[in-house]
Amino acid sequence: MPRILIIDDEKAIRNTLKEILEFEDYKVDQAEDGPSGLDLLIQQKYDVVLCDIRMPKMDGLEVLERAQKMGTDAAFIMVSAHGNIDTAVEATKKGAYDFLPKPPDLNRLLVTVRNALDRTKLATETKTLKKKLSVTSKGSEMIGSSAALGTVRKAIEKVAPTDARVLITGPNGAGKEMVARQLHELSNRAQGPMVEVNCAAIPSELIESELFGHEKGSFTSAVKQRIGKFEQADGGTLFLDEIGDMSLSAQAKVLRALQENKITRVGGEKEISVNVRVLAATNKDLLQEIADKNFREDLYHRLSVIVIKVPALNDRREDVPELVQKFLNDIAADYGTKPKKIDDAAMSYLQGLDWRGNIRELRNVVERLVIMSDDTISESDAKAFAGK
Repeated sequence: MPRILIIDDEKAIRNTLKEILEFEDYKVDQAEDGPSGLDLLIQQKYDVVLCDIRMPKMDGLEVLERAQKMGTDAAFIMVSAHGNIDTAVEATKKGAYDFLPKPPDLNRLLVTVRNALDRTKLATETKTLKKKLSVTSKGSEMIGSSAALGTVRKAIEKVAPTDARVLITGPNGAGKEMVARQLHELSNRAQGPMVEVNCAAIPSELIESELFGHEKGSFTSAVKQRIGKFEQADGGTLFLDEIGDMSLSAQAKVLRALQENKITRVGGEKEISVNVRVLAATNKDLLQEIADKNFREDLYHRLSVIVIKVPALNDRREDVPELVQKFLNDIAADYGTKPKKIDDAAMSYLQGLDWRGNIRELRNVVERLVIMSDDTISESDAKAFAGK
């Protein structure tokens, strides 16, 4: 349940706002002045703060400044009976989400609170993504010294600093997502969000809402406004994984977004400008999909400014030893144990297997060997548990 804090020295105003917001199923707390409000912000996480500007002890703009320094994620909506344009501009400069006159219009209040909640949710998701990226940045490093992987690395180094769209091809489990992460991390957008969409995992009737968002009431289950992945990725990178599984209607809208750098939410009319670099990946032959009329040729040419083909593990078998050692270390770290060793015969056996599931399959096999083997993984262990 979203949590809202009201900071106002007028008890009647606090109680009225509390009653209205609780009717909308929000959890509401109150503070009678700035210092009390800051104490609550320290003790409790809030999504939105409604803060009066003129108060004794501490005015609302000072409360806003101090809350910003505390690192609060809450969206501040400033409220005042004495406000003017200069006050609103100053509040916005200090980080306020919006400014409302007192007493606020009921409809405008509720719309502003809902939008502020979406903003808070988006900010939280962005922080989570950035944290995830920082934690996994080492894990996104591609392991191997083969010539095939070297070609991919060179392409990434050249393309990453640009805003060129990239189509990443290759079989399942080969590391297409890892290539996308490296492109983002080495780009000028690295400080922005990287938002991933698995087009194959989302039902065709929901993909447009997922990508572009929707307005409240635009369809039966649209009980509130939703911010789509294009908006979430604004200023950063949008990774469309398994783009070959996207419906033709969604492809048309993606094409328009790429052409105009604008999107329209489902059920909405307003055009929203977005600044997004799009990376796409597929395990399908898109040229064949175009011939079969399953994929738009104009979208293909928009996405494939640069094409990076990720080699199958069978085409870079010399990388298997490095990958196995990496997985042994990672799995030991996950389990909190000492990394297991693997003898040369076992490694040679693994290197000679047919890895149809590519790196993903190899990682699963190594984890199985760690679980089922003694301190040193032998060739007999590999033959018994590699599942070939």
